[in-house]
Amino acid sequence: MIAFLRGRLDARGPGTVAIDVGGVGYEVAVSAPTAAALGAPGSDVRLRTRLIVREDAMLLYGFADTAELDVFDLLTAIPGIGPKLALAVLSVLPPQRLRRAVADEDLGAITAVPGIGRKTAQRIVLELRDKLGASGEPVALPGAGPVDDTAAQAIAALVGLGFTHPEAARAVASVAEPPSDPAELVRQALRAAGARR
Repeated sequence: MIAFLRGRLDARGPGTVAIDVGGVGYEVAVSAPTAAALGAPGSDVRLRTRLIVREDAMLLYGFADTAELDVFDLLTAIPGIGPKLALAVLSVLPPQRLRRAVADEDLGAITAVPGIGRKTAQRIVLELRDKLGASGEPVALPGAGPVDDTAAQAIAALVGLGFTHPEAARAVASVAEPPSDPAELVRQALRAAGARR
């Protein structure tokens, strides 16, 4: 699992950027706000990432901040919304604006996203109504503090193992004394998740 990339912005294309990380170029799909935040080619950049593995491809999606990544995860958990459509939503409605649209049940704002019809917009409102906090970030899990890099890597690994993002976050948050090693945190979170089943 690739949790983030740090390197140099090599090139920018429609909906994608190329990041040079130690001489290896990674093509990353990004939303319009993230692309705008990266600056000009040659700039040093850091992107949170989500790797999506399909039968015919391995696709990397990048995000300027954790809030955008978390909303991407919430959107892709909704039936019928894949990664490309989730990025399209975030290109038109960054987390703060999406939160307002969901809270106000503003279907017009959501259907402004190419590829989103009224029924899909209604599903987004229904699914996200209780999952987005007032700041546009996902509601914090009970007892969970801020998510550090170790926890983020462990959550990403659990998602790669088939957990939903909220399930993975709950499993990681349930570890009483989180270790600094992500692999050990994953092992303890799996034990904690298994004990609850």
